[in-house]
Amino acid sequence: MATDTHRAIEAVWRIESPRLIAGLTRLVRDVGVAEELAQDALVAALEQWPADGVPRNPGAWLMTTAKRRAIDQIRRNETFQRKVEEVGRELEEATPDIGALVAEDDGIGDDLLRLVFVACHPVLSMEARTALTLRLLGGLTTDEIARAFLVPEPTIAQRIVRAKKTLAKAQVPFEVPQGDELAARLSSVLEVVYLIFNEGYSATAGDDWMRPALCEDALRLGRVLARLAPREPEVHGLVALMEIQASRAAARTGPGGEPILLADQNRARWDQLLIRRGLAALSKAETLVDETPGPYVLQAAITACHARARRFDDTDWVRIAELYERLAATKPSPVVELNRAVALSMAYGPEAGLALLDQLLAFPTLQNYHLLPATRGDFLVKLGRHTEARAEFERAASLTRNERERALLHARAAAC
Repeated sequence: MATDTHRAIEAVWRIESPRLIAGLTRLVRDVGVAEELAQDALVAALEQWPADGVPRNPGAWLMTTAKRRAIDQIRRNETFQRKVEEVGRELEEATPDIGALVAEDDGIGDDLLRLVFVACHPVLSMEARTALTLRLLGGLTTDEIARAFLVPEPTIAQRIVRAKKTLAKAQVPFEVPQGDELAARLSSVLEVVYLIFNEGYSATAGDDWMRPALCEDALRLGRVLARLAPREPEVHGLVALMEIQASRAAARTGPGGEPILLADQNRARWDQLLIRRGLAALSKAETLVDETPGPYVLQAAITACHARARRFDDTDWVRIAELYERLAATKPSPVVELNRAVALSMAYGPEAGLALLDQLLAFPTLQNYHLLPATRGDFLVKLGRHTEARAEFERAASLTRNERERALLHARAAAC
């Protein structure tokens, strides 16, 4: 029973911590303090829920507990007496209901959106902005963020600590920027939102292949950003990319939660409403592009090729390979080249993909990236080199932290 309760607490924390931290930041105006208060509430849950049971509204319980601790902390500082009264009135008037205490607002007043812009403030480096937002809004551990960035875990931990100290020292306001400042800070926000979506779409670690709550948060934030910056093609490109990718969610896992790869998915289970929304967002983005499409518009165009194909064999891989080549020129990275290798193999044969893939083996950032040996194993299977393929799948399985993905890779190794 205690184990089940702890699992429930972990699940609730994953879902509720971003909203919890965002709401507390609005009250205390310090993301570091807000995160500490949220962690205090988590500790209280770990102490009380195993004995008392999981509350009917666990998110509301955490928020109420954290707000009480915020009041206690504010009372210890007489200069914040006015804020004590405000928070006290809010706590007294609020009912213990998740809808009232952790309300979601798709408008500019959205606490989550404000928290994104605080975490992406120019006083921080790009790396720090992304790491901090993934920590605060994605609810990710430093280990998960480190694997998303392909850098050592201590590096991410240091970035997060320094970022919170920098924001506190600069007294960054808890607000959504306007005008020119909004445009200047938009690119880092888009990067953060997409990284959050990716963690939900293909979980870095844990027992589940996907974490849908993260995808939903990222999508909601993306849609809000599209309303805030309606003339920015990259915003609509990102929304299109996420909408179309999210459309496959129901088809990406089997009855037992096992992963289903793109080639084997039942496309009848793809969400046509999300596809239509994604294609509409892509069309809007393309009409706003002046000259060269940005990386999100290009990636959305790639996902659109998959969405338009009624069967896997109908996919326009030549077009996808061309789009990846343009993407590599616009935003070069080893991961983009890895995806381009897949497109080349599908368009022109596994030899073409393997030739590019072998060039990537020298990149330090890909040395422990499980998708490199996994992809290489796939190419080797198609070439009939099963012994080599098995070794690649086994190496990939040893590198991933996701249990579902590890099981899939072991199965592919056994099939060789």
